Amino acid sequence: MARKVRHSALESRSARLKLQARRKPYPGPSLARGVSLLYRRNKTNGTWVLKASDGHGAYWTKRIGDADDYADSDGKAVLTFYEAQDVAKRLARGDDGTGDNAPVTVDGALTAYETDLKARSANPYNAQWPRVHLTSVLIAKPVALLTSNELQKWRDGLLTKMAPSTINRLCGCVCAALKLAAQHDQRIQNKTAWDLGLAGLPDAQEARNVVLSDHKVREFVAAAYTIDEKLGLLTDTLAITGARPSQAVRLRVADLDAHPVRPKLSMPNSAKGGGRNRAKKKAERYSVPITAQLATKLREAAKGRADDEPLLLQSDSTPWSANPGQTYHRQIDKVVTLIGLDPSVVTIYALRHSSIVRMLLKNVPIRLVASLHNTSVAMIERTYSKYITEHSDDISRKALLHVEIPTGDNVLPLAS
Repeated sequence: MARKVRHSALESRSARLKLQARRKPYPGPSLARGVSLLYRRNKTNGTWVLKASDGHGAYWTKRIGDADDYADSDGKAVLTFYEAQDVAKRLARGDDGTGDNAPVTVDGALTAYETDLKARSANPYNAQWPRVHLTSVLIAKPVALLTSNELQKWRDGLLTKMAPSTINRLCGCVCAALKLAAQHDQRIQNKTAWDLGLAGLPDAQEARNVVLSDHKVREFVAAAYTIDEKLGLLTDTLAITGARPSQAVRLRVADLDAHPVRPKLSMPNSAKGGGRNRAKKKAERYSVPITAQLATKLREAAKGRADDEPLLLQSDSTPWSANPGQTYHRQIDKVVTLIGLDPSVVTIYALRHSSIVRMLLKNVPIRLVASLHNTSVAMIERTYSKYITEHSDDISRKALLHVEIPTGDNVLPLAS
């Protein structure tokens, strides 16, 4: 039987009613290491409050029920002093009371999410990125205590720092971590809090889907070569293949087929979309044609290296990381500025968007465009349809009906 802790000032109704009503809770007994019971005296029933350590030097509190000051205990909403102890222990340490099942904090949820991503051969950056933007209060707070108001306030506060589409992606990462935590801890019953507080911002889908003209794409690649030869080779590869940067940096020397007439790359699958077979998907390759000029540059860059070594390297001859944008983003900002565009609008992904639209305007079948860019027909239609109309003026004009207006002797009188 669990040991009951006594506290003369709080354990009886009469003792509690002698206390002055105030907002600040009265300190109560320590129930275990880092766990204590507090009591807030109200004009009506007082409330029992749990105070627990998060294991990192901070504490969190939670109201766990009303005290039986004026109403009799029902074991749920209204609790006696000793019943409140039992509830506090279960909430703070788990049913076994050993401390091995303490409520997971947002920090712990992100750590577990990162471990899960690595186990599935997914990108751990999705669990690391939120840490840069979450407040210290949110990081230390138990997932079970998160409210929609505080999450929405944090989300909306990001609007001065990043585009709505970026905020939506960031919130998606946080939601994934919280969802995983809830799956492993049945005490977390506040899923609605992050569903509402981190809901996607409206009209954010079209941000950054920038399409460049062929002339601007050539300028982009040329400017990258002037800044750094290896960066230039990466952007050259992205511009011609339309691949995602995270795919291109996983290319191996063996993936290059430098055929003199029909050169190509065996591009690694992005494995986007989740799933438990991500590792298998990432090992898959699909064929992408490249120009003979790019093939020559890649063959020269790969000279003397083993087949299983990375094909594209950084300027210091080390491989690009799984998140190359963390390394090249400042250089790409310089590239975009050099070609007279705004780096807050144009990113290296513009090369991918431009590649997709270029193929569509050249009447390449949409199914083939989707396959060559490792995406779906539905995504192509949803994301790029509006850009096609904006960039297809010359093509659509050929289909316009030109009506010749009769003049002179060719004018026929109207019937009276």
